[in-house]
Amino acid sequence: MDQAIFHLINERWTSPALDLFMAALSDSEIWKPLLIAIALSALFFGGFKARAFIVCLLLSLLIAELFTGILKSAVDRHRPKHVQRVRMVELQKARPKFMTLFKKPTIRNSDQSDRGRSGPSFPSGHVTNNTVIAVYCTLFYRRRGWLYWIVTAAVGYSRIYLGAHWPSDVFATVFLATGEALVMLGLFELIWRTMAKKWAPNIYARHPSLFVGVGQVSNLPGKRSSRDRGRNLRDKE
Repeated sequence: MDQAIFHLINERWTSPALDLFMAALSDSEIWKPLLIAIALSALFFGGFKARAFIVCLLLSLLIAELFTGILKSAVDRHRPKHVQRVRMVELQKARPKFMTLFKKPTIRNSDQSDRGRSGPSFPSGHVTNNTVIAVYCTLFYRRRGWLYWIVTAAVGYSRIYLGAHWPSDVFATVFLATGEALVMLGLFELIWRTMAKKWAPNIYARHPSLFVGVGQVSNLPGKRSSRDRGRNLRDKE
């Protein structure tokens, strides 16, 4: 099933427009200037939530990258191009990098020279990074943040389309990276509530949570507002 789905996406469900779109979507060098600009804007001009989002996200991506490298070496699964002939899409060289979007990509089949290139197949670094971003966007910016899952899904599809990963790599990586992101954010939240309450009480009073608003925090289980506490005291009198 894994190979059947892979060959459908990689060989049959293709078009010139998709070739360029999928290759560009998977090329982080194209999007790096934009992402850096967004991160710097949030750090310098955003509020507490935006800064917390960027700092926690960057730390999570660094940790996830290390964990991904360890898992790749441990699992050591071959990529599709390592074991069979696959259709590959390669963007042409251009400076600046985004200019490659205006050039027709090169389409070729993998050969013997490709079997020694790239690292193991699982987990996918591209999918890991974008899944972590999607989880953080969802938790920090609930109403609009979930939309980033569309980007994550497209990136995952592109990795199969370009012959870089098996479908099972992508699906398993999404679940793995989601768990990683939740654990890391939970750890950051615990550190914030422990350290900030002690060392920065004024800031903590305004921001008792990294990603939940003051009003929402008071409604969490175990969290009671001053109004609720006052009402309980009156009831006991």
